[in-house]
Amino acid sequence: MILVTGGAGYIGSKLVPALLESTGPVRVVDTLWFGNSLLAHPQLELIRGDLSDFDVAWLDDVDAIIHLAGLSNDVSSEFAPGLSVHANVAATTRLAEAASEKASRRRLPIKLIFASTCSVYSRPSNGASAECDLLSEEYAATPTAIYARSKRAAELDLLRLAAGNPLFCPVILRMGTVFGLSPRMRFDLVVNTFALDAWRKRVLTLEGAQGIWRPLLHIDDAIGAYIALLSSQLARTRERIFNLLGSNYRIADLATELASAFWQHFGVFIEVRRNELANNGGRSYCADGHRITEALGICPRREIIPAAISMWNALERGDFGSQPQDNPRYFNVQWLEQTLGNDSTLNQTATRP
Repeated sequence: MILVTGGAGYIGSKLVPALLESTGPVRVVDTLWFGNSLLAHPQLELIRGDLSDFDVAWLDDVDAIIHLAGLSNDVSSEFAPGLSVHANVAATTRLAEAASEKASRRRLPIKLIFASTCSVYSRPSNGASAECDLLSEEYAATPTAIYARSKRAAELDLLRLAAGNPLFCPVILRMGTVFGLSPRMRFDLVVNTFALDAWRKRVLTLEGAQGIWRPLLHIDDAIGAYIALLSSQLARTRERIFNLLGSNYRIADLATELASAFWQHFGVFIEVRRNELANNGGRSYCADGHRITEALGICPRREIIPAAISMWNALERGDFGSQPQDNPRYFNVQWLEQTLGNDSTLNQTATRP
């Protein structure tokens, strides 16, 4: 049995069907804040629950955990710093402690694959930059943003628990910014945002420093990596940190390439506009993805342009309604504002790095 936390989310709602097809029974624990896009399946158990109220029964018959749950970007964490620490750190630690105890009791290992982020490498951009240093897993992660700090704190807690229990086997995936279609769609991720804006406004607006870089990752490559890691040898993954990305892109170049692709495929001119008044203090980072390829043969290859074309076509079909830009379900922070905005825990000061 595979336990997937956050299995109804952007990645999870596409990962879970793939797991059911390739590995067998899956148990999903999700708050269902953004609804449920998972289809009923005889080998799927869906539990509406919050990891903060962890039930050890959720680990019954579980051999491996894919931990996706938590606040998943900078904007959401800045909107709700207290919730970011609560969901990304405390809940992760509670899950890991329960898994470690379970592994010890049954005297069998439990693998936990943790969705971390390449943004732990982020640093202020100094403006235009044609080059970006590739940062490996050996680079000292000193994140400053609340989201990245919360993910790094969770990483450290996982590694601490593993050091005390050889049967608890965490592997940390520092993922690039994901893009592509999903049953639980998001349009607040850079490639997806550009696809929506190009389709709707015929304009791509660059905010902030023109030299900002990001590592990017196709959602299907993320899913392939999770499935491969489930079957990988524990000795090759336990307590390992892996960057997972397809390519590093300067955001200005990304916008230019997407505009050109939309013109070539659809004959639609997309203006690339720069907001000269925007704050130029944006964070910039590139990651080196060689370790996971050399160690495990995992090599993300899917490209950005075909994914953006697929999103344009889905928008044309009306897959997300006639006005997706007005649907807060596609934008994490807007949905949090609408559904949880009166919760006093959201804006508490983040107390952990």
